[in-house]
Amino acid sequence: MRSLNFESDKPLLYLVATPIGNLQEVSPRTLEVLSSVDLIACEDTRVTGKLLSLLGIKKDLISLREHNEVSVSHDLIEKIKKGTKVAYVSDAGYPCISDPGSKLVKICLENEINIAPVSGPNAALNALVASGLCEDHFYFHGFLNAKESVRLEELRELVYKKETLIFYEAPHRIKKTLEALYEIFGDRKACLARELTKKHEEFIRCGLKAMSEIDPETLKGEMVIVVEGSTGEVKPVISNNDIVNMVKSMVDSGMSTKDAIKKVSEMTKINKNIVYKVYHLN
Repeated sequence: MRSLNFESDKPLLYLVATPIGNLQEVSPRTLEVLSSVDLIACEDTRVTGKLLSLLGIKKDLISLREHNEVSVSHDLIEKIKKGTKVAYVSDAGYPCISDPGSKLVKICLENEINIAPVSGPNAALNALVASGLCEDHFYFHGFLNAKESVRLEELRELVYKKETLIFYEAPHRIKKTLEALYEIFGDRKACLARELTKKHEEFIRCGLKAMSEIDPETLKGEMVIVVEGSTGEVKPVISNNDIVNMVKSMVDSGMSTKDAIKKVSEMTKINKNIVYKVYHLN
């Protein structure tokens, strides 16, 4: 389906990227769109209200977040169809990228409402281009799963990707995430970017081993971790269930758990500590 956003009478939703820190990154077009719409849907009305106040814009706000995205999306569609001009913003950066918005976009398109993106800052790209790592091809993963067993499997599925890898992480999980990255990927080159565009913006460029040993108390704010891709041969990834079943099979045949884990590690070329964790976490 072909859609001309500004040369048709079809209703339209604006998706507006907002600053990730520095307000000076607000573009004239962002100001124009946010000033011209009748209603702004947002992830958090308090965060967006503060932003609009700083920009000198006063608009009606409605909360659209992860837990109410579907129901509020249908309400917004009815308003848009009746002629209400609506923009959607998440708390920082682009909607839909590790933020709500993707369900809203899908439901709008199903209802023949066009989507007009308004460009702005993006933490992943900021970190990538300043990382010093190859950016010709990259893979954006976003946040890893909070559950350790799932997180380990996610990382093991990425271990042979040749693209530069990009992750988001929060301060309360950064230590475990950095340790898991080193455990799975080894001492690859990496860059941790934090407080992007803000006063305390910092880039930490080193190997994953040194990065995993950084005092987490010194790592504040939202963070982006950029990791170099694999330079080795692409191999099939063995799932958590496969590892568990292999260990169990050996234990059932009379082998001790310790010896079974060691044997599976030797057979699969997967670090023994990882085999141990996968077996005991599943």
